[in-house]
Amino acid sequence: MVRGKTQMKRIENPTSRQVTFSKRRNGLLKKAFELSVLCDAEVALVVFSPRGKLYEFASGSVQKTIERYRTYTKDNVSSKTVQQDIEQVKANAEDLAKKLEALEAYKRKLLGEKLEQCSIEELHSLEVKLEKSLHCIRGRKTQLLEEQVNKLKEKEMTLLKNNEDLREKCKNQPPLPMTPARPVITVEDDRPEQNVDAMDVETELYIGLPGRDPRRNKVAEVRSG
Repeated sequence: MVRGKTQMKRIENPTSRQVTFSKRRNGLLKKAFELSVLCDAEVALVVFSPRGKLYEFASGSVQKTIERYRTYTKDNVSSKTVQQDIEQVKANAEDLAKKLEALEAYKRKLLGEKLEQCSIEELHSLEVKLEKSLHCIRGRKTQLLEEQVNKLKEKEMTLLKNNEDLREKCKNQPPLPMTPARPVITVEDDRPEQNVDAMDVETELYIGLPGRDPRRNKVAEVRSG
């Protein structure tokens, strides 16, 4: 009798499912035992039934085998994770380098450099983008100029208002009191003017014995005025 191929899906009949579980469990435990004996392998098998009952087999200690498994997987997972991270970082770096190179080439094209290998369509695309950029730049510039003009107008209105307020304050202030003029004191000199006219001063010097003619011994005659 030829056995039919078993379909890999859940058995819906509970009785058939329980019978199949018991048969295959026993076969699995038998195969685990044979593997540990024939190949000197460390085997640990843990099975829970649908009702939660535990079935286990171990060539040594289940706990030691589980700890060995945890250590092995932890080391391998760590090394694999580190290697995967390094490879991912390298891939990201290469990708970023390519993107940076492409951006640098595009920047040079926008500046009008390295256009020898550009096609007509690419040049037209660059021209359109530059025109859009120039339009946005001019729009922003116009907006800033309008804002500056509005600020200057507001400042002008504020200054005019302050000027008007100052004029009103000056009008409402009382006039300042008049200070009496200081008397002018004139000092007159009562002394008569002395007009010194030219005077004749006659000086005579006589040399000689007394009794002689003084006209002969007259030495000098000075007249001053």
